[in-house]
Amino acid sequence: MNPMFRDIQAVLFDLDGTLIDSAPDLGAAADKMRTDRGLPSLPASRYRPMAGAGARGMLGVAFGITPDDPDFELLREEFFVNYENCMTERTCAFDGVSELVQALRRSGLPWGVVTNKSSRFTVPLTRAMPLFASAAAVISGDTTPHAKPHPEPLFEAARRLGLAPDRCVYVGDDERDIVAGRAAGMGTVAATYGYLGHQTDVDQWRAHAAIDSPLQLLKLLNSA
Repeated sequence: MNPMFRDIQAVLFDLDGTLIDSAPDLGAAADKMRTDRGLPSLPASRYRPMAGAGARGMLGVAFGITPDDPDFELLREEFFVNYENCMTERTCAFDGVSELVQALRRSGLPWGVVTNKSSRFTVPLTRAMPLFASAAAVISGDTTPHAKPHPEPLFEAARRLGLAPDRCVYVGDDERDIVAGRAAGMGTVAATYGYLGHQTDVDQWRAHAAIDSPLQLLKLLNSA
């Protein structure tokens, strides 16, 4: 067993693609922009792999643009408004997440969320889903001056929990999650059931462990 998982006192999670499957709502928000312009709808499977990249990923799929495009800022705000209007319609926790959270609570392990999603969306979304009522900390992409892969959001979560960072584990489905977790001195777990982004060779992320379902995390922690 990796020594990074010994004496763990809290578990922190990324949000989209790790705890919740928000890809259907994110994709729908971007696809509405296409159909509003008379463009054909794209299948949800086109959007799904890039859901973890938020507006950048969704607009890249929908229109083939990057943040360097002169129209990006305007299109991003249109996407944000669309997403605000639908972000709880299709989004749900991944299978096993509710049971995982219940098991952590029974074990006396506090848990929290560290996401790059803006508080504009994180706050109403987590308030709308009963799952998050027991979260000890919810850190958004704009809670601190830096977002992941910078470790500062993870340091802030540890501070709010009153714990040293190396007593926390961080679970995420994107390479930047693992980079941030390692930089914070946390044990890192790659959630391979998530969106994964462009880089799908998870072995190259250098996570301390990987799980292909949420409940596998319990086995990992129980074997430490």
